[in-house]
Amino acid sequence: MTITKADLRDRVRELAEEAFHRKLISGYGDGADSNEYQLVCQGKPKHFPLAKARSFLRNLIKQAD
Repeated sequence: MTITKADLRDRVRELAEEAFHRKLISGYGDGADSNEYQLVCQGKPKHFPLAKARSFLRNLIKQAD
């Protein structure tokens, strides 16, 4: 099954919301480029490609469990 960019962005947004509510990140949002997502970690905004953002957030949430 192929995942579309819109589906990937939606999944990243869901993971970012969960990480934010768990206080694992302090902010999140769409990046300037449609292929990236911004996460605020340790007070610093970082821009990730969508797939990398999904992987980063999954690992962050998994480590917190």
